Amino acid sequence: MATESQPAAVPPYTSGGTARLRLRYAARSDIGLVRQGNEDSGYAGGHMLVVADGMGGHAAGELASATAVATFAELDREPPGDEVLTALADAVDQAHDELSRVISASPDFAGMGTTVTALSWEGDRVALAHVGDSRAYLLRDGELNQLTKDHTFVQTLVDAGRITQDEAAVHEKRNLLIKALDGVHHVEPDLSMREVKAGDRFLLCSDGLSGVLNPREIRELLITGDPTGAVTRLVERAIEGGAPDNITCVVADLVADDSPETADPTPAPSSIPMPVVVGAAAELRNRDRLPGIDFPVDFQPDPDRPAPVTNTSAAPPTEPLRPVEQPRRRRRKLGPLVISLSIAALVLLSLVGFWGWAHNQYYVGNVNGQVGIYQGIPDGYGEHGFSKAIQTSQTSVSQLPLYSQDQINTSIPAANLEAARNIVATLEAQAAQCVAVPTTPGCPPPAQPTGAVP
Repeated sequence: MATESQPAAVPPYTSGGTARLRLRYAARSDIGLVRQGNEDSGYAGGHMLVVADGMGGHAAGELASATAVATFAELDREPPGDEVLTALADAVDQAHDELSRVISASPDFAGMGTTVTALSWEGDRVALAHVGDSRAYLLRDGELNQLTKDHTFVQTLVDAGRITQDEAAVHEKRNLLIKALDGVHHVEPDLSMREVKAGDRFLLCSDGLSGVLNPREIRELLITGDPTGAVTRLVERAIEGGAPDNITCVVADLVADDSPETADPTPAPSSIPMPVVVGAAAELRNRDRLPGIDFPVDFQPDPDRPAPVTNTSAAPPTEPLRPVEQPRRRRRKLGPLVISLSIAALVLLSLVGFWGWAHNQYYVGNVNGQVGIYQGIPDGYGEHGFSKAIQTSQTSVSQLPLYSQDQINTSIPAANLEAARNIVATLEAQAAQCVAVPTTPGCPPPAQPTGAVP
């Protein structure tokens, strides 16, 4: 399994825009110290930077983030020009449709989702599309500014003045999203446009970085060196900080182009660098599970699959190697009784191991309309598979934000019973917020009084 993508840097790309800028970029993704797989994906190309943080665990969050990155990478091949904001909004809708198609083809993937933060660059401006809690930063003249606002429950508390930004950074519910791409609910991305200049440095990252490093630390690590050194320092510092989640970051610099003017500003195809794809989207095993998705050619090959050996006409002809025949080994013949007993023993051991493992699994789900905790796994025979409800909350599922309702109806996996109880507490707090402030983004519409005219 490819768990880490080393930092990759490419030659500068020269834009045909009036600002005569060129783009240098690097990207890196790391599994971190706690997660068992990498659900983050990142992309950097001549016109497009993307970071997507997948979620869903058993529901294939890595496929969700890979799908989002592949969708936005298409805009890098044919930059949208003046209609860039419309193109970014369309890419969000297209990613939603692709996820919906994947879920329709494989219903077991229902419940997967992803954030996406994408920056499209052309000439002297950049356009930004944002859904979720991955972030984009701009470092200009030594000052770091966050360009995106997290679509999280705690950010709504900050906006309402109930907690400070510093308190939000350590809040136990800081990772609870109120908006994400899930292939079920259409979302409206945050869209913005800004002018850029030579010397600007952009950072796109998943919350595996911004959740560990504060803005002051990010600025210190980002302010010096080239993009390759910057992504290396950022990821390694996050690992030193514990790295409880996957870490993905893309760093890109805009530098002045000192080359002489030419009659044709369009760069030759050979001068355009290959894009960099990192994380889940770079793993060929994930690409193989998404046969309908058109992925970009990657600057870095997947380390799990060797590069093909190519032949050249300049090489002298050689006699092909003949395979060495291995000596045949005699096989002992086992009696039918021994074979039957062996198979029975293996089946019994497998069943015992399975039940022992399943007994230690927990998830939060819908218990007759209430938020509850199940012990076991939702897969298998029966309405709730190999699981049973062991605790029920007083909170109704219908009181939750719409995104959380969908999550709980498809089950939210938990590492253990304590983690499941923490998830329930988070959902109870969400419901209480919706009751107290019904206009909170994502909350269900308030119930109308009996006899009221809608």
